Parts: sequence; structure tokens; C-alpha cells
Amino acid sequence: MFARVHRIPAAAPDDVVGIHALVSSGQLDPRGIVAILGKTEGNGCVNDFTRGFASVTLTRMISDLTGESLDAVERRVVLVMSGGTEGGLSPHWLVFEVVASQGSLHDGSKSLAVGTAITRPFLPHEIGRAAQIEATADAVREAMRSATIASPDDVHYVQVKCPLLTKARVAEAVAAGHIVATDDTLKSMAYSRGASALGVALALGEQDGQAIADDAVCRNVTLFSRCASTSAGVELLENQILVIGNSAAWGGDLVIAHDVMADAIDTAALARVLGRLGIAATIPLGPDAQSRITAVLAKAEPSRRGVIRGNRHTMLDDSDISGTRHARALVGGVLGGVLGTTALFVSGGAEHQGPDGGGPLAIIARKPASLAT
Repeated sequence: MFARVHRIPAAAPDDVVGIHALVSSGQLDPRGIVAILGKTEGNGCVNDFTRGFASVTLTRMISDLTGESLDAVERRVVLVMSGGTEGGLSPHWLVFEVVASQGSLHDGSKSLAVGTAITRPFLPHEIGRAAQIEATADAVREAMRSATIASPDDVHYVQVKCPLLTKARVAEAVAAGHIVATDDTLKSMAYSRGASALGVALALGEQDGQAIADDAVCRNVTLFSRCASTSAGVELLENQILVIGNSAAWGGDLVIAHDVMADAIDTAALARVLGRLGIAATIPLGPDAQSRITAVLAKAEPSRRGVIRGNRHTMLDDSDISGTRHARALVGGVLGGVLGTTALFVSGGAEHQGPDGGGPLAIIARKPASLAT
């Protein structure tokens, strides 16, 4: 097998013209689509319905193109819609396609490998708690197996789409005699993201399962994954997981590398990722280097301490705009200034995803000419 990643601009949450164009030209086989990550221009909060709008549109598109039922597409394709394109971030799709292996595309080195898994639906009182952590860990292990990635060291990014609590879901739990992790719907996004990230950390052996408990979620910030990226939404009840790594069992000319930003302006982490991909970190990157980069995946989170390298920030003091929205704009600007593009998959809310105020960063790129076939 080998993987292709198509980065396609989107004019709106239902704009699939670019995807159709690739299919019509023979550059994309819809039957090989295993996941689509999308940046949509909603607010990224509880009432961001651009995510559900995009998911429904993409599901119907794949169904129409392949002849599969809508249910079959929902079971087969992981859809992760991340709302919020603040600042200069550009709405776009990242379409992950798996293609039958061709000998000429296997050079003997490790290449991009992708695997997917979907958990069972969660009951409202399970969100943000051990049940979600454990189910996520099991699903990550399943996705690694499907991607033929044997070692956690070869996993470079785990994208999770997870549910949140609405007032109706809270009322359902209370009526059944349960207590939810929080009855604040916005905070429920953080609990769901945090529990999902701890599930990734558990699966990859980054954290000891005995140290992870319900009361650690969104409280013990020393527990985190260096590879997890989780995004909560109202449009689903289960966790959908995409594991991205490298494997010698895969061919192709793509590879992924990652690091962790210590804070929102950590360009040194970006330079390290580029270096691992054989790309010199010039500012800005030259045209040849830019052409090698296929996807940029990053997390953004305001520091809970209210400072960045000793200087005060006000992202958490703004009562009008969520701090996650400020953080996406900030990290997007920092990365875009170096990479020379605003088509960046920057997701807000990094609970247990990297250190406080920072977050994982991964880049998928074409291999250097010396390795590419």
C-alpha cells in the first residue's frame, strides 16, 4: 500500500468542487479515501454547525461517487472537521487516500502509513472520563494494527474527533441518574479532548495507565501526549481516530515527522521537524521546499499561566472571544510566516496535547530527492 494526501482549498463548508475535480482527472480514487480532515470557518465552539454541515456534505459526496450507502461511508471513512480559521488560516480539506501498492513506489525506506478506527458511541456521563480514555486507547491500537505500524516510535500524529455535551445530553444523563463530568457545554469540549488525548498517551505508552484517572482530566497538565491532536464537535457521539506514522510495509514518496512546540511561538520546534524531513529551515521557505510539503498539522492552546516567555497574554481574559480562537490565529501566523502558506490544519484546545501553552506539530512531506523513487 501507499498513501496519498491531497490538500484542497474550500470556498465554503459544502465546497467539494476541488475534490470532484481530482476524481474527474483520475488523480483521486474515491474508493481509496480513508479519512478527510477539514478546516472550516465556524467558531470552533459548541454551536459550530459548519463541522456537521461539512461532514454531511462529504459523506454524501463519497456515497454518490462510490455507490456505497451513507452508513457504509460513515463506518469506513473518518471525518475530522475542525472549526475555526481565525486570523489568516485558510479553509481546506486534507484527503487521505490509500492505494494498492506498486513496486516502483517502494524504495525500501519507511513511508507514510495511515490507519483508522472508530469507537462505540459514548453515553453522556462517559465523556471526559475513564470510559472514553480506555476506548480511545483501544481504538488507537486498532488503527496502528491496520496501518502496520508496530512501534509507537513510528507514530507521529494521532488525530481524534470526539463528542461534546449539549444541554439535552446533560439532561438525558441526569434523568438516568448519572453525573456528568461538567454541565458547562463549552468546558465539556475540553474534557472530551483531554480524555481522548490521554487515551492516545495510554496507547502509545507515553503515560502510565495507573496515573490516569477521572480526576486527572483537565487538571493534571503534566500528563500529556506528544502525538495527540483531538477536536470536539456536536456532530458525533463516538471518537473517530486517524493514526499517521511511517512504516516499512508502505511504499510511496511521502513521510511524516513531528515535534512538540513548547509554546505558541516555538519556531525552533518547526525547524526541528523540517530538519527531520531534510528541509532547510529558511525564513521563509523557498519554493522548492514549499512544494515538498503536503500537510501541516498543529495544536494551539493559550498558556494557563497567562504568560508567553515571561510576557503577559490576554487570550484567557477576553470575554468576547474564546481563548482557543486567539491561539489558532497566533500559531497559524507563526507557522504561516515561516512556511509561506496559510493552508494549515491548526486545531485549538490542546488539553493533555503537549505541555501547557504548547502542542504537537507534524508535517507530511515528499521525501528528499535522494530517497524518492
